[in-house]
Amino acid sequence: MSRLSRPEPSEYASYFGQYVELVPDGNLPDILRSQLQATTALLEGITEERGSFRYAPGKWSLKEVLGHMADTERIMSYRLLRIARGDTTNLPGFSEEAFVAGASFDQRTIAELVDELAVVRQATLSLLQGIQDEAWLRKGTANNIEVSARSLGYIIAGHELHHRSVIEERYLKI
Repeated sequence: MSRLSRPEPSEYASYFGQYVELVPDGNLPDILRSQLQATTALLEGITEERGSFRYAPGKWSLKEVLGHMADTERIMSYRLLRIARGDTTNLPGFSEEAFVAGASFDQRTIAELVDELAVVRQATLSLLQGIQDEAWLRKGTANNIEVSARSLGYIIAGHELHHRSVIEERYLKI
């Protein structure tokens, strides 16, 4: 994979702009690898009690945030795969609230959730390695919105950066 250029705003829904803009310039796989190291380091030594912490009523616990991060990366990677392969099927949306409610993240350990994040990221990196340059520019539809394969790669990276910032500010700074 040659160096992937940043997607244009026309390649993704406007609400994903907040994620794409967070991603630094550089080689996307390298960025994703370094993110995984930084997120893993941030979560080292987090107690199970802290993992159950909610910074406000109705907000997810830290464990639920970690589970959401893994679920969302899986979904975005699946969309990236389908679009990069030329599939033009309108891929369904998903409710992050329903996914978290349907999981039992609070019953898992922090270590299990961090391991899951790492495995999902490794799968994402493996997927990216096999995508040809021209496939990154392919567009498809997800949740009734046109999106490019490359924008999904940036959304994956930016989504993690967004939630890592939330974790640092709301869950670990007290």
